[in-house]
Amino acid sequence: MENVLLYILGVLILVVGLAISIGLHEIGHLVPAKLFGVRVSQYMIGFGPTLFSRKRGETEYGLKAIPLGGYISMAGMFPPGKSHNNSRSATTGVFQALVQDARESSADTLTDVDESRAFYKLPVFKRIIIMLGGPFMNLLIAIVMFAILLMGFGTAQASTTISSVSECVIPASADRDACIDSDPVAPALAAGIQPDDRIVSMDGEPIATWDEITEHIRAAAGDQLTIVVERAGEEVTLTAEPLLAERYVYDDSGQIAENDDGEALTEEYGFLGIGPAAETVQQPVTAVLPAVGDNIVAVAKVVLTLPQRMVDVVIAAFGPEERDPNGPIGLVGVGRIAGEATSLQAATVADRAAYLISLVGSLNVALFVFNLVPLLPLDGGHVAGALFEGVRRFFAKLFGKPDPGPLDTAKFVPLTLVVVVLLGIMTLLLVYADIVKPISPF
Repeated sequence: MENVLLYILGVLILVVGLAISIGLHEIGHLVPAKLFGVRVSQYMIGFGPTLFSRKRGETEYGLKAIPLGGYISMAGMFPPGKSHNNSRSATTGVFQALVQDARESSADTLTDVDESRAFYKLPVFKRIIIMLGGPFMNLLIAIVMFAILLMGFGTAQASTTISSVSECVIPASADRDACIDSDPVAPALAAGIQPDDRIVSMDGEPIATWDEITEHIRAAAGDQLTIVVERAGEEVTLTAEPLLAERYVYDDSGQIAENDDGEALTEEYGFLGIGPAAETVQQPVTAVLPAVGDNIVAVAKVVLTLPQRMVDVVIAAFGPEERDPNGPIGLVGVGRIAGEATSLQAATVADRAAYLISLVGSLNVALFVFNLVPLLPLDGGHVAGALFEGVRRFFAKLFGKPDPGPLDTAKFVPLTLVVVVLLGIMTLLLVYADIVKPISPF
């Protein structure tokens, strides 16, 4: 019963974190829009029936039933048609976008008095600032989450303490994990190295990191290596001879690399047969931005290869194949992971909190990257439209031609609806895959 409650708690924490992230995303649009004088009629978190709303000034602030999206309704998001002005809502949620992107259903009529407060009347750079405000908020949230995670909780990294000692040396070409009589004894076992030993020095040089241990072992292949370990509070000197072993070379995708003849590539290295114990180490502030940057790059790679990855998801969901653990995952899958992380019996409270923080941070990175895709109704689509309009006006002025006026993004509504439908199909496929073929890191 306790595990069930913890599982539900993990899911609820993730939902609340996502709702707050979406709310802040829309504030990222709202604040610059109001600063630049655009009339904002609505600020809503979620979609579906309205649970609560209150009007302050000219803006109605509210919460809807399903907190998995959000939008602000800005007057004059689209340039006016032949007979009337129109607006659309900047949106985070996919299904809410389907409603908001239709000109007729999202029209926010402007009067002659407040037409100057229309979004399309703003200079290009102000429109770009408004539309980038949402993704920028997600980026800030991600930076804060990763800062708490890295600087507060720390990250697991290899220590100089031995966690495991191999019994033998298994050839790289052998398709097995267990030792057989013909396998040579691992040098570490032969030298008397034991689990929980902490390596103090190698060949007289002090050891501070596991990378230094690796470098010494690789360089000493076939030679005697003097190792000083700390065992039960005392230093013990041992002598080992790392073997010249062979292992496969892997490419960037994690597959075994091959030469021009299709043969597996291998490399030689010094092998001792020891594995490190992990320890949690708090990171400096300088580690935060690189970590966020690596996460952005990883998400961008997924987005750039999304069509192929979705094909892989479909094949796995409707076939016997396993899903790629690094592939796309839906909110159902993320919620499941949050529940599993919170209900793990072996995990400490700190471990559970750290994992949930990392999930919220990663979700905000995903929102940041995905919203920059230059397709309507995403924020990146409006930025691309504003940039195109700016370039068009620049060249018109350069060649002495009349101002072509604002770009009529309403003409892209049919394409927008196609994008929304595709995103909806993708969402449903991920929901199905998350149920029948869930991805679990545990």
